[in-house]
Amino acid sequence: MAALETSDVATAPSEVEGGVLSRPYRALSIGIVSVVLVIAFEATAVGTAMPVAARELDGVSLYAFAFSGYFTTSLFGMVLAGQWSDRGGPLASLTAGIGAFAAGLLLSGSAASMWVFILGRAVQGLGGGLVIVALYVVVGRAYPERLRPSIMAAFAAGWVVPSVVGPLAAGAVTEHLCWRWVFVGIPVLVVFPLALALPQIRRRTSGGTGEAVPAPLDRRRIRLALGISLGAGLLQYAAQDLEWLSLVPAAAGAALLVPAVLGLLPRGTYRAARGLPAVVLLRGVAAGSFIAAESFVPLMLVTQRGLSPTLAGFSLAAGGGTWALGSYVQARPRVEPYRDRLMFLGMVLVAAAIAAAPSVLIHAVPVWIVAVAWGLGCFGMGLVIASTSVLLLHLSAPEEAGANSAALQISDGLSNVLLLAVGGAAFAALGGGTVTDAAASTSGSHPAAFAAVFLPMAGVALVGAWVTTRLRVRRP
Repeated sequence: MAALETSDVATAPSEVEGGVLSRPYRALSIGIVSVVLVIAFEATAVGTAMPVAARELDGVSLYAFAFSGYFTTSLFGMVLAGQWSDRGGPLASLTAGIGAFAAGLLLSGSAASMWVFILGRAVQGLGGGLVIVALYVVVGRAYPERLRPSIMAAFAAGWVVPSVVGPLAAGAVTEHLCWRWVFVGIPVLVVFPLALALPQIRRRTSGGTGEAVPAPLDRRRIRLALGISLGAGLLQYAAQDLEWLSLVPAAAGAALLVPAVLGLLPRGTYRAARGLPAVVLLRGVAAGSFIAAESFVPLMLVTQRGLSPTLAGFSLAAGGGTWALGSYVQARPRVEPYRDRLMFLGMVLVAAAIAAAPSVLIHAVPVWIVAVAWGLGCFGMGLVIASTSVLLLHLSAPEEAGANSAALQISDGLSNVLLLAVGGAAFAALGGGTVTDAAASTSGSHPAAFAAVFLPMAGVALVGAWVTTRLRVRRP
């Protein structure tokens, strides 16, 4: 498969000089990094407010749905964005995605029941799927190959401030006002990124891949995208219900999901075939194991150790900085020959962090252990996630950048859904859904419910360490 570096030939010499903040790229870089910053602020703020929202809406037993509902609909958004961007450029996908993202936040913030709250998260997920793939296509079209590791590192750096400010702000708003304001206040933040980024995206990335007549939307891929979203949703519902009748939606979900996955991901993905398939698989294994575990960290600290929502969310704050540091390290030119080794190290750190987190279920263990462990795990994720993005763009021809970016994000989102379903089912089966406050820690089943989420995810992360040996990174 041709490398994406062929797109650099058309880049004017004046635009090849300098970095991502040089004059030709400054407005575009600030604009798209600002979009990432808003997404990051939402993720850290919502994660802090989620335990309180679930408790007030009497929906702790549906806690995993609030996360997986987002990822389920984002799968369809990712495929649609890949088709949309390859056909006519990423601008329309990005604009529509930000609109849906904001609408979903407003719906969740005004919800009177947990299911309406989950519906809002689903609308938000559709928007998130449209946005993230469009951003990858922007990077592939607007930046020469030598600058792509740097802009990916800038994306990671966009998480630093939200990781610190987000939990503090969301915790203060949740405790002193209401958790609803965390959701309804974030849409205001999308105005600046739109105003700055959209004109530059229109100028640099409009149009298709240079064909006289753009190819029509691939209806088969759209149908497969619907199948993968519906199948993932049915499996999630069956995992949460834990009744014999749940085997019916589980079977239906699998029947929809399996052929859709095989049709949308590169051939050989699930056997870790060398090259692009292994890159796509690694992205799913890394993101799924880490996000499934991270989703339960604030709930564990609030219900088992009695922390306030602010402190529980702030325990993850250092992760934004270490994630950005890991992404910065992978962007250094001198480490390029060792990218595969860095990714192996990253997955080992992720596995160790996930395994260490439930140690705080033992009350003699100080809660700051979670902050330290998660900082190391996020450093590992910074090494891995940015590197998978760089490798994918390197292995993709210009006309395939949208579809392959969608495949990468599908692997990410689908793994999140499936592993959250597994973790949520184990959590509910061991009595986790009955947790209401710190006093619940007197029940022996509740700590076991959390351990049943974290320890298997650590094992999945170790599988990711093996997948890094299948990347076959080309050495100079």
